[in-house]
Formats: sequence, C-alpha cells, structure tokens
Amino acid sequence: MKKIFFGILIISNIFAQSSILSQFSDSFANIVEGANESVVTITTTNTVSMREYSDYFRGWGRYFPEEYESKSLGSGVIVDEKNAYIVTNHHVIYDERNDKPVDQIQVELIDKRVFKATVVGLDKGSDLAVLQIDAKDLKAIKIGDSDKVRVGEWVLAIGSPFSENLSHTVTGGIVSALGRNNLMLGADTYQDFIQTDAAINPGNSGGALLNLKGELIGINSAIISGNGRSNAGIGFAIPAQMVQKVMNDLIDKGYVVRSYLGIYMQDITEDLYEAMDLKNRTGAIVSDIVEDSPAEKAGLEEGDVIFEFEDKSITNGAQLRNLVSGTTPGTKVKLKINRSGKDKYVYVTLEERTETLLASSSSNAFNSLGLTVKNLSQDILDQFKIDLDVSDINGVIVVETEQNSPADKAGLTKGDIILRVGRSLVDGLSSFKEELQKYDEDQKILMLVRRGNSSRYLTIQR
Repeated sequence: MKKIFFGILIISNIFAQSSILSQFSDSFANIVEGANESVVTITTTNTVSMREYSDYFRGWGRYFPEEYESKSLGSGVIVDEKNAYIVTNHHVIYDERNDKPVDQIQVELIDKRVFKATVVGLDKGSDLAVLQIDAKDLKAIKIGDSDKVRVGEWVLAIGSPFSENLSHTVTGGIVSALGRNNLMLGADTYQDFIQTDAAINPGNSGGALLNLKGELIGINSAIISGNGRSNAGIGFAIPAQMVQKVMNDLIDKGYVVRSYLGIYMQDITEDLYEAMDLKNRTGAIVSDIVEDSPAEKAGLEEGDVIFEFEDKSITNGAQLRNLVSGTTPGTKVKLKINRSGKDKYVYVTLEERTETLLASSSSNAFNSLGLTVKNLSQDILDQFKIDLDVSDINGVIVVETEQNSPADKAGLTKGDIILRVGRSLVDGLSSFKEELQKYDEDQKILMLVRRGNSSRYLTIQR
C-alpha cells in the first residue's frame, strides 16, 4: 500500500512540474507575441568620404574611390502609436566621424512595411534617439517601471542581430546586475545600465528588454565580449525610467532638460577611505566646485563626502550624477554629507544645465584624449600625496583618465603632472589648451610627465 501511495505521489509531482514548465513556456510565447509588433529593424545608409586617401594614392598613379556607401543595422521600439515615435540608440543613427546623423534611416516593421524615418531628437549623453515615421496601424510597447527591476528576474530581449534576415530574434536570460556605469567614454555621459545575460549582439542595439509582464524595462545598448563582435553573456540596457524622461524631453523640447549641482566628484577608493578616515566606502567625494554654481551657493566644500540625496543612499558618483540630472531644475534638494568626520545636511537648489555651462564647467576635460586635468594647487598636491611645494613646479595635474582612451593607452594616470606639451612649458590650464590646439587630429602629441621623483616623455595618439 505504501509503495502505491509513494508511486502516486511521484507521478503527481512529475505532472505538476510539467504543468508549471508548460505555463512558463506559454508565458514567454505570449510576451513575445504581444511585443513583436512594437519592435522594428533599422537600416542606415551613410556616405563616407575617402578624399584624403584618394588624393594620396592618386599621387602614386593609383585609383582609390573618393567616397563609398556604408550601411549598418540596428533595432528600435515603437513608443507612441498615434505619432509613430520610435526610440533607438544614438549610436545607431549618428555618424561620429562627421558629427551628424546618418544620411538615410529606414525602418522595417514586422509586417514587412518599410518607411523612411526622420530624426526627432538626439541625446549622446544617454545614447538615446527618437525617430518618427509616417505610418498608421502601429502598436506601441507598454513601458514598465525599471526602478522595480530586481537582480535574478527573468527578461527577454528582442532585436535584429547581425542581419535583417534575423529580425525579431528573441533571447532570454536574467537580470545579472543593476546600476552599471563607466561603460561609455566621455565626461558628459549618464549611465545606469541594467546588465543581462540574455544574448545581445551587434544589431540588437536599440531593441527591447522586457520583463515577464511584457513591459519595456530597457533599451538594449551595449555588449562586452572578447572580440567585441558577439555575445559573451554580458549585455547592457538603458533603464526605462531614463528612456522615458529623455524621450519626453526630446519630443517636447528638442533637447534633454537636466539639472546640475556644479561639482567634480571622485569615487571612494580604499586609499581615500583610509587617508580621509571615512565611515564607509560608499558615496562621492567633492574634489572641486564650479564657480557660482548651486553647490558653491549652498556652501559645499572640497573634501565633502556626499552619501545621501533626498534620503536615498549614494553608492558612487555616477549614481549621484543621474539623480541630480533627473531632478527638475529649481528643486531644492537635501544632501547628507560628511565634513571633517561629522555628518550634516546641506540644502541645494538645483539649476538647469545649459550648453554654455557645459562648455565652461567641462573646460578641463579633454574628451578626445580621455583626459581631465586641473591647475596645480597645494591642496590638490596634498590630495595626491605629492611631496612638492606648489611654488616649486609648473604644469597641470591629471585628475581623471578614461579606460581604453588615448591617455590611458599612453600610460597617463591620476596624479601625473604634465610639464611640457611638445617642447613648450605648461604653466597652467590655458597654456595646456593652447599647445594642444597646435596639433592636428592624426598627429602624435609629445608630453613630458612627472611621476613621483622622475620625469619621462609620453606620446598620445588620438
């Protein structure tokens, strides 16, 4: 009798598990059927000038074309069926070499209808763009709340990897991590990526990342792999909350409205944690303050550690940057800081970040080199533990280098003091800029750099 009972129990469990798996499979299929109409394939065509090479080869009596047509592939998501708005990545439809959108953008729907797209708005900082097509009978995706996404939950990615023939490819996986940053080069970027192991390949950029409710929780944007050309289980998506904010601003205003605080920040390293006798390893250290900025007006000081923004804990500078930029200009926000070992609150009224402000506040950031420098001061020498008197040395000090940038590849690092550019002495930020302007983009830049007690020459190739 016992054997019969256990046999029935085992068989019941097998059937129950089979039923659950069947429901799970049906759930995935239903999500894809509901979302596929909202995902599009984007093909771009761009004319690339080769005149400089053509002239060179002509001098040797050889033919070389003056220009050629370049085609690339991406994906997009319909977010407004009435106005036929589509969200995709900035890098999908922008020609970085000539600093303009590509010549032609073509959108193909799942029903094989093809439309020419126009650009509504672009935002390089978030790697997002909004397109519009002249089409009816569209289906917009439902946008979910990416703030509620949890590590470990199941997700699906839809896009067009590698070829138009592979449009609406569906892959599945889980959310591997949240809040990833430092993936995009450039000082003026806003990064808060969702990491997933759902297969994302070239061509998937701009496609949809969906939760199990069939809601858009992210726009697929980037991959990391050994060869940079195929999936290795690490893909990244821009969170839907950021997408919605950027999209609405681009449609309503033509640009993204962002607030600014007016500080330069550093993440807390182990060395800084010990040297500054901090209470924890999370937060952002104020390394410099922009003149006449909201931060200066509120009384923030160099060396302050910001570890809460409106009662939300701050993990690093990238997170603080995103929270500030996403807050409406004119808002008075509460910051919890640590100053000289004591916690206190500072109230700051944020202001809108303008293009003029961007140009002035980032004047010490040289994006093409992946390098940020500052004028020398005794405070900054002490901060980098450089045993020198500021009156004994001229130059600029490196305070930031971007990973895999020309500066990084040349061997420059934080705390290096640039003494000369070429054969000319550098006595501050102004002369440093002036000397760099003498070099063409394809020229190597010679720099004399002091590190510790010795100096050496380095060459930087843009």
